[in-house]
Amino acid sequence: MTTMGSASELRGGVAPTGVRHSLSARLLWLTVAMVLITELLIFLPSLGRARRAWLYNHVTEAHIAALSLAGAPQGSIDQHLRDELLDLSGAMTITVEDGSRRTLTLARNDPPEPTGYVDLRSETDIEGLRNALLGLFGTHDQLILVTASSPLRQSATVQVMISEHALVTDLRRYARNVAGLSLVIAGITGVLIYLALLAFLVRPMQRITNSIAAFRADPEFTVPIDPARVTLLPGDEIAVASRELAAMQRELRGALWRNARLAALGAAVAKVSHDLRGILSAAMLSADRLETHPDPAVRKAAGVIAASIQRGVEIVRRTLEFAREGPPPLQPSSVDLGEIVEDVATTVTAGSSTCTVANRIEAGTLARADRDQLYRVMSNLLRNAAEAGASNVGVTLAEAPPGTLLAIDIEDDGPGLPEAVRRTLFRPFTLGGRVGGTGLGLAIARDLLRAHGGDIELRTSGPSGTTFRLTLPTANAGRRPAATDSTPERATTLS
Repeated sequence: MTTMGSASELRGGVAPTGVRHSLSARLLWLTVAMVLITELLIFLPSLGRARRAWLYNHVTEAHIAALSLAGAPQGSIDQHLRDELLDLSGAMTITVEDGSRRTLTLARNDPPEPTGYVDLRSETDIEGLRNALLGLFGTHDQLILVTASSPLRQSATVQVMISEHALVTDLRRYARNVAGLSLVIAGITGVLIYLALLAFLVRPMQRITNSIAAFRADPEFTVPIDPARVTLLPGDEIAVASRELAAMQRELRGALWRNARLAALGAAVAKVSHDLRGILSAAMLSADRLETHPDPAVRKAAGVIAASIQRGVEIVRRTLEFAREGPPPLQPSSVDLGEIVEDVATTVTAGSSTCTVANRIEAGTLARADRDQLYRVMSNLLRNAAEAGASNVGVTLAEAPPGTLLAIDIEDDGPGLPEAVRRTLFRPFTLGGRVGGTGLGLAIARDLLRAHGGDIELRTSGPSGTTFRLTLPTANAGRRPAATDSTPERATTLS
C-alpha cells in the first residue's frame, strides 16, 4: 500500500536534511580531506629531504671547522678554540679524510662512542624517509655518526658525530610548520572549492530537486522549471538536464490536463445521456402531439421543443469546451480590474431586476491577465451569485503579499452553499444546487486563474452569504490595493 508523502513534500518542498548531512557540508569536508591527503603526500617526501638537508648542512659546517687545523702550527689548536669550533658545528667529533692529503680530526677529550650510524653516501630516499619518521615519532636520544662526501670537496669524506636530539627537534619544528601551513591551505582551498561547487553544482541541483518535489505534489498546476534560472553555466550538463526536465514537465502537465478532462468527461457520460434522453423524450411527446392534435396548443409544444433542444446543445457545448486539450490559451497584458468589473456588473444586472453589484475596485488598478478570460471568470461568479438569490454582491480588493499578487474578494448576501456542495465545488460536472447548470463554471474559472498564475478559493459560506477570493499576478505598473473602507464604491443596479 502506497503511503502519502510528508507534509513538506506535499507543500512542494524538500524535507530538510540538516546542515551536517547536507550535500554542501559533505562536499566541504570531502574537499578539506582531499587537500589534507594531498598535503600529506607532499609532506612525507619533503620530510625525508629536510632530514637529509639538515645532515648535509652539519657535514658542511664540520668540514669548515676541520679546515682550521690545516693552517694551524703543527696541525693542532688550543683546547678552547677546539671546543668552540665543535660547539658552533654542533658536533662531538669531526674527521675529514681527503685521499692523499692528511686526515683532519677535531674531537673533545675522551669523546663517547656513537650508538647509531648513518651513511649518506649509500642511503636511499625510502631509507631516509623511514629514518625521518622513526626519529620524528620516536624517543631516541642517541649519538649518531654521520658519514658523507663533503659538499665542499667531493673527494673528501667527512665523519661527524652529532646528537640525535637536535635532529629530532628540528624535524618536529619543521613538521609543525608544514602541518599548520597545510591546514590553512586546506581550509582556504576547501572554502573556495565549496563556494564554487555550491554555486555551480549544489544550488542548481537544489532548484531541480525542489521543482521535482513541487511537481510531484501538484503536477497539474505546478509551473514547469525555468532552465534559464537553474545554473550559471548555460551549456553544462545541469543546464541540459533542466531543459529536459522542463520539457518533460510540460508534456506530462499537458497529458494530465487531457487525462483529467477525459476522466471527468467519462464520469459525466451517464448523466449527460440521461439528461439527453429526458430532453428527447419531451421533444418526441410534443412532436407526437403536433402530429395527432392540430389545435392551439401547438405554440406551447413548439416552445418546449425549442427549449429542450437548446438545453441539450448548451450541455454538449460546455462539455466539449471543458474537455479540450491543455491549459486554456492566454494572451496576458496589463488590464484595468475596475473597468472589467464594471463591464461585467452592467451585463449581469441587466439580466436580473433584484441584484445589485457594488464595484469597490478603484479604476486604474492593473493586473497581468487575459482580458477576455478574466471577463469570463468574473461574469461566471457574479452571475452565479445573482442566480443563487443574492440581492447584493460586492467586489473588493483584499490584502495580498505586496508586489506579487492581487487578491479580489467577491461577496454576496445569498443563502450560502450546503456543506456537501462545498466539498466538491470546483470538481467538474458537480452541480452547486442550481437547476439547469452543468457543473463546469467554477471548474473552468479555476483552470483559467491557475493558468494565469493565480487561483480561486471559497473563503466563507453560510446563511449570511458567500465569499470567493481570486488571486492574479500584478502588472509592472499596477498600484497597491487601497484600503477597502476608503475606496470609492460604484454600484450597478437595474430597477
